[in-house]
Amino acid sequence: MSAEVVGTVARVRAWREERRRAGQRVGFVPTMGALHRGHGRLIEVARNRSDVVAVSVFVNPLQFDRKDDLARYPRTLDADLRICNELGVDFVFAPTVDEMYPVEPLCTVTVKRITDNLCGRFRPGHFDGVATVVTKLFEIVQPDVAYFGEKDAQ
Repeated sequence: MSAEVVGTVARVRAWREERRRAGQRVGFVPTMGALHRGHGRLIEVARNRSDVVAVSVFVNPLQFDRKDDLARYPRTLDADLRICNELGVDFVFAPTVDEMYPVEPLCTVTVKRITDNLCGRFRPGHFDGVATVVTKLFEIVQPDVAYFGEKDAQ
C-alpha cells in the first residue's frame, strides 16, 4: 500500500479528523526531505508506536538566512516517497511554500537564549524559522506524538 500524498492543509485536516473519529493514534515525523537512515529510524519508531504515521516533506524558507543555501538544499521528493512507502508511512504532507505561507507571516515564533549556542550563533533567525514551521505543522497535523532526531535537539 502506498502513502497518501497531499499538498493542501485542507486535506491534512480532513485526514486528521478521519483518524480522530476512528480513534487512531497519529505519529508524526516532520522533515525537510532528502530522507536518510536517521529519518528512516524515526519512521520505524513512529510505526511501532502509532496506529498511523504521517510525514511532512517541506523545505522551509524561513529557516534559511541565505537565499543561496535555500536554493542548494536538495529536493528529492520522488526518492523520499519511495522510502516512505518502503517503511509503511500512511500519509505524506508535501506542501508548496505558497500553501504554507500564502502571505508573508504576520506572526512567527521567537526562540531566545537557547539559540545563542551551537549553530544558532552562526545562523541568525534559523531557530525562529524552525520553531515557526514546527508550530504550523503541529497545528495542521495535530499529531498525538512527534518524532525528532538527535540533531533536532539543538
